[in-house]
Amino acid sequence: MDLPIDSTWEQRGSISKRAARVTSRALARTRARFDDGRAERAEGRARGLGWFSVGLGLAQLAFPRAMARATVGGGEGGGMRALGVRELACGMALLRRPHAGWLWARVAGDVMDLALLASALTTKHGRRASGRVLGSMGAVAGVTLLDAAAAIQLARTGVATRAERQAQAMESVTVNKSPEEVFRFWRNFENLPRFMAHLASVQVRDERRSHWAARVPGGATLEWDAEITEEQPNQLIRWRALPSAELSHSGTVRFTRAPGGKGTEVHVEMHVDPPRRWLGRSAARLLARGIESQMAGDLRRFKQVMETGEVVHSDASIHPGKHPAQPSGRGAKTTNGGRR
Repeated sequence: MDLPIDSTWEQRGSISKRAARVTSRALARTRARFDDGRAERAEGRARGLGWFSVGLGLAQLAFPRAMARATVGGGEGGGMRALGVRELACGMALLRRPHAGWLWARVAGDVMDLALLASALTTKHGRRASGRVLGSMGAVAGVTLLDAAAAIQLARTGVATRAERQAQAMESVTVNKSPEEVFRFWRNFENLPRFMAHLASVQVRDERRSHWAARVPGGATLEWDAEITEEQPNQLIRWRALPSAELSHSGTVRFTRAPGGKGTEVHVEMHVDPPRRWLGRSAARLLARGIESQMAGDLRRFKQVMETGEVVHSDASIHPGKHPAQPSGRGAKTTNGGRR
């Protein structure tokens, strides 16, 4: 049986949109992997310079006179100890958390070292050991270039470094209701606990602000205030947790008419910053997978609530643990003296 031309084009349009979403996600994941690799290389170079700084600082503290003779031909070593403290502090900071600011601090220290070496050429020790001083200046200039290059590279990957510690998740569902109905139901945030399993309650404070309470493992409750940052009626809601929230997060939900006017496509995007900023990529990815799984379940339940008025539970979900395929219990009908 031939399909009407309009129906065929609607199906093709739907397939094209799905293919575009899949392609977009694949490109986003590829770009994320590329950024991860670039950020890892930049952090590796920064940590390498941090170890170099720690080693140099320890040598300057432990053998100040020997270091002074090796670089400027002699001296008491008091100034060398001060330089050692500076190198050790920068190195420990870079090892604890690679950051472009600490690398620029090393660049500033390198420039100071070059100025001290240049002034050493005017001293008696420096003139006698001018070859050593000039050699030290060349070595410091080389390290300065390395520090500056590493600082620039780490600054360029700063966005990727922040993103790798932020869990991101995207999910979609098609609901057989109009965008106006779907938007109106979602916009009343007090409806969200009906299908979001982790939410205990949502209290609307005013047109833009609301108070949220979520169940977390261990029986505890996490509470925070959120605000709407952008709203387009029947199309988009964008929100974020207020700065005082224990868990920093933001999200966007979009409502678009499905192809052929058959329902509404709901697209949800969530960004969550882990409570501890030192969490690495692995922990963020695990968190993202958990959020994505939770969102997929929430959207399935949302579809059920919108289309049927309630969440449909399977037999497995209401009977925890092992049980018969047709378990007996309250409301079960029996025959023959209780035998099923």
